[in-house]
Amino acid sequence: MASLTVRKLDDAVKARLRARAAVSGRSVEEEIRVILREATVIPPPTAFDDPASRNAASLRDKGFFNVSSRLTKVTVIVGGGIAAYKALDLIRRLRERGFFVRCVMTNAAQQFVTPLSAGSLSNERCYTDLFDASSEFDAGHIRLARDCDLIVVAPATADLMAKMANGLANDLASAILLASDRPVLLAPAMNPLMWNNPATRRNVARLARDGVAMIGPDAGEMAEAGEAGVGRMAEPVAIAAAAARMLGPPQTQAQPLKGRRVLITAGPTREAIDPVRYIANRSSGKQGFAIAAAAQAAGAEVTLISGPVDLDDPPGVTVAHVESARQMLAAVEAALPSDIAIFTAAVADWRVAHAGAQKLKKTEAGVPPLQLIENPDILATISNLRDERPPLVIGFAAETEHLIGNAKAKFARKGCDWMIANDVSPGTGVMGGDRNTVHLLTRGEDGEIRTESFPVMTKEEVAAMLIERIISALPGPAA
Repeated sequence: MASLTVRKLDDAVKARLRARAAVSGRSVEEEIRVILREATVIPPPTAFDDPASRNAASLRDKGFFNVSSRLTKVTVIVGGGIAAYKALDLIRRLRERGFFVRCVMTNAAQQFVTPLSAGSLSNERCYTDLFDASSEFDAGHIRLARDCDLIVVAPATADLMAKMANGLANDLASAILLASDRPVLLAPAMNPLMWNNPATRRNVARLARDGVAMIGPDAGEMAEAGEAGVGRMAEPVAIAAAAARMLGPPQTQAQPLKGRRVLITAGPTREAIDPVRYIANRSSGKQGFAIAAAAQAAGAEVTLISGPVDLDDPPGVTVAHVESARQMLAAVEAALPSDIAIFTAAVADWRVAHAGAQKLKKTEAGVPPLQLIENPDILATISNLRDERPPLVIGFAAETEHLIGNAKAKFARKGCDWMIANDVSPGTGVMGGDRNTVHLLTRGEDGEIRTESFPVMTKEEVAAMLIERIISALPGPAA
């Protein structure tokens, strides 16, 4: 946005603008931008408070503190470690999920990333100082501790965790943590020796007893040359997912799928060659799990049939874990009847006709022959049921070439009601990644296949879009 020029303001309004800007630590021009931005989200106040009452309410009347109660608010506390740079990505990931994010940084964290970066990504002021005159006039650290739904500490350093475990509060971050009655999620990050130090282990155990949730740390190489082990901060995507699980659907959220049964498949299948080897694919299951979470949040009774994945079960969802295509089909049939069936799983088309009872060995005869036979077609099987066919069956077409053409052919062949096409070519990063580009194929009243294309979205956004389309397509409420 270009620079702002505001004319014909009387002196009283100018004085109030300057006062409000001073309280928030912004320039007058930036304060006007904030007022304009707020006016597009919520109704603006009809008048500013008079100077006598302004000090007690000014920060509550704008920014993070007047966000609609329907928005879930997350405070991210960034500790001082090399993993602090990942906190910037975490802010973005949380906002992608629809959370309102505010950031607090320790002095050590500011040696790695700047408050300006965090504030720009969160679109809110980043707080850094316990003795900030612009916020502590009304015990700002107490307010910061309470005006959120969840506190995420990432990275949670050994120092921050020690302060939490022992009740210390000598800076803004530790004061907020001590004064808060909100749930806390820690993402530890430190050198492996620090993580395994008896003092840290005691602190971790005490925090766990106190009800503090934790994700990670992961194993891997450290920032220090030649160092490796357990101590890497969990990836931002995983932290954001853990935060979403802790928060769950907002209490005020409508549940238009209440009373509906939704069946979803996700992930790959594994077809045994012998007890050690198998045929599989690169599906992560993330899209199917995101759809399951979105359906559950909309009030549905969700059953998720999952192949082998490295994902936590979505809360509130009934999950059956399977390995092979035949096991998946059996689990799907056992989960019927259902109102909606969504088949996102990347099911192996073939399996070995005779899997080895023991590990196959190299021999002088050369490569052992592997006879492949076709697996059951789960989507086609359910789409063509006479009894217990779900009223709405949705398939996924993962293609690497001729995307729409191949998807249309699959749509016509399978007998499902909708088809979601997506390009899983290696260059797209869709398989195993966090984003997806999809095309929704449906049939018009004339029987012609119609295609609606969508921009690149996170897999959670794709899930939300699909659930919204399902809601609009279903007849009246479930009995």
